[in-house]
Amino acid sequence: MNNVSPNLKSDQSEYIEHSVQKFKMVQVFYGTDRMLGKLRTDAFYGNQRGTLAFGVCRVSIPEHHRMGELEAPSWQKFEFHENPKKHIVLLEVTPQSEKKFIAGLRLYIHRSEENQAFVFVHGYNVSFEDAARRTAQMAFDLGFDGAPIFYSWPSQGRLSAYTVDETNAEWSVPHLKEFLEMVSSKTGAKQIHLIVHSMGGRSLSAALKEIANEQGSEAPIFKEIVLAAPDIDAEVFKRDILPRIQPIVGRITLYASSVDKALMASKMAHGNPRAGDSNSEALVVVHGMDTVDASTVDTSFLGHSYYAENRSIISDIYLLLRTGNPPNQRNLLERYRNGDKYWTFRP
Repeated sequence: MNNVSPNLKSDQSEYIEHSVQKFKMVQVFYGTDRMLGKLRTDAFYGNQRGTLAFGVCRVSIPEHHRMGELEAPSWQKFEFHENPKKHIVLLEVTPQSEKKFIAGLRLYIHRSEENQAFVFVHGYNVSFEDAARRTAQMAFDLGFDGAPIFYSWPSQGRLSAYTVDETNAEWSVPHLKEFLEMVSSKTGAKQIHLIVHSMGGRSLSAALKEIANEQGSEAPIFKEIVLAAPDIDAEVFKRDILPRIQPIVGRITLYASSVDKALMASKMAHGNPRAGDSNSEALVVVHGMDTVDASTVDTSFLGHSYYAENRSIISDIYLLLRTGNPPNQRNLLERYRNGDKYWTFRP
């Protein structure tokens, strides 16, 4: 689909600006258990189950990119084709052997000031292409100094395939566990952050439980975990998941919203509140986790992708990853009412 072949600098610069083409480029690393698709960047990996694979993507960021925007062609603007000057476009997908992938990732991480990386796990109704684009957008908007990585499980990329995605998210757990163990043990990263959205939280939490059971680590393996709108049963999360994964995590931050229409639909389908729902009867507030209610700043239509689309939330995640400060030391947040143990965004 895309015939753009930018000339890459040999130093693997994080953002490569093309003076003629007027866009920047972000390199992102990936792991996936999707089956290979077609020899086009928009369908390189399909929605069927495959084996664990690795590689590198290169994604364009337009010169006039706006924070929180995942720019794409709009028929309202009479745009019918992707243009790297205007849109966030997946330009290249380069599969790699495990050995080459680890070597490249290790080098990239070691060139960052903090020797760090983040791993993004997407949610329901997301294609490989859109996972790559979202990872690049977040890395760019966060000004992340380190390696951006994403893990893409075989979501069908269709609104009508919710139950198929549920099954595939569960099926993918052993592969995600293997991938996380590889990143944590073989890349030399001193700090690894995890960012997970929606249904991806089920895969990630199950993988982390298995890692915790096997390793029994006394020291955290992962520094920060950002749970964005997790589509997980709220009671199961509190009872079965959080206590098991806390020993291997430095800090867990939950962003929830009471206006998340996707989680409202999930609650109706499952009959129980979701962990990413901040309605009074569902809000998950427990010791050892920072809960942030994003309802007041989330103004999107579905209210489900605020973690990467809202400036206030992007800025708060920036402060979290950059400084490691708790909520009371992040200036965008305030404690809810009279000492309640969760946080909201300042007006």
